[in-house]
Amino acid sequence: MFKRFKSIITVQRIGFKRVTIREYNRKASKTDYPKRIFSGIQPTGNLHLGNYLGVIQKWIQLQDNGENVVFSIVDMHSITLPHDPKELYDNVLKMTATLLACGIDPKKSILFQQSTIPMHAQFCWVLACTTTMARLAHLPQFKEKSETLKNVPVSLYIYPILQAADILLYKATHVPVGQDQVQHIQLAQDLAVKFNKTFGDTFPVPHSLVNENASQRIKSLRDPSKKMSKSSNDPKSRLDILDKPDTLMKKIKIAVTDFTSKVTYEPETRPGVSNLVTIHSMLTGKSPNQICSEVEELDTGKYKLVLADLIIEKLTPIQEEFSKLIKEPAYLQEVLQDGREKAMDIASDCWHEIQHKIGYTNYVPCVHKKPIHNVMHKV
Repeated sequence: MFKRFKSIITVQRIGFKRVTIREYNRKASKTDYPKRIFSGIQPTGNLHLGNYLGVIQKWIQLQDNGENVVFSIVDMHSITLPHDPKELYDNVLKMTATLLACGIDPKKSILFQQSTIPMHAQFCWVLACTTTMARLAHLPQFKEKSETLKNVPVSLYIYPILQAADILLYKATHVPVGQDQVQHIQLAQDLAVKFNKTFGDTFPVPHSLVNENASQRIKSLRDPSKKMSKSSNDPKSRLDILDKPDTLMKKIKIAVTDFTSKVTYEPETRPGVSNLVTIHSMLTGKSPNQICSEVEELDTGKYKLVLADLIIEKLTPIQEEFSKLIKEPAYLQEVLQDGREKAMDIASDCWHEIQHKIGYTNYVPCVHKKPIHNVMHKV
């Protein structure tokens, strides 16, 4: 089922002996943990086509294959930098509507808002007490993001610990990620092993599911040396899935190519044109060579029009469904509330076990009661 993914196996040091994660799972774990997949997405900015092809489609594939999946809108991660409270509230609902419009089914998966489960922050503190500043300093994303800031918030430094807490709190065995997040999952692996060794077997060691296909290589339309990103300051660099048809057409028309009119797939020497072919390939399932053969009579200008029409055709149903859902905020809150209750059942049991293991309290399995308050409060 996961032939398109590869499991990242890292090496841990336990005592004075180095062992692989696989060996640790086989030798140290006494619990047969059920397979569970966890993934999260921040409610910041619009999803772009790369997000949809590289992440959301895989989420849908996993849920439709009957996997035990937990998806979180990780709004706690989205406040690591200054934010507008009203905008954050609106973005949570907007992201919920977008995911549902893309095909996430709350009847087949758990979809919830991270900040409505207090155990994420509580467990983050516990894990923060088991790692070091030196370990966090090695993570590349902190170095990249902090370079542009005069005053670096502590949250930007420690958010990988919160990410580990997100994963371990649900005893996830697998985490779908992009290649740029693999080192953060390795931190979660480290913390799972360390907690188990210190306090007794509690967590499975989660494995990264790294998508190997071309969607991970979708690049910026304005600078094909960089990946397409929703955090880019240039909106013309990406294709947001909620962009109107005329906007999508304009962005494709001005996408960077080169002075050669023929459409070929040569990522090293013609990255701009190859990026467009990659997008085409991901939308249709056809190979890049097949696409180039089919459009060999078109120059790049005419090919852009063909691709733009294809993108518009693919995204129009999603946009229409989003337009309906965003007008029903009560329904979106109900979806998040239902997801919260399901997530809370898992998280609270795990948290009570953690409390017992670290000495906060005697462990008594709890029966979670439904919350009194609504899942969200308007700012």
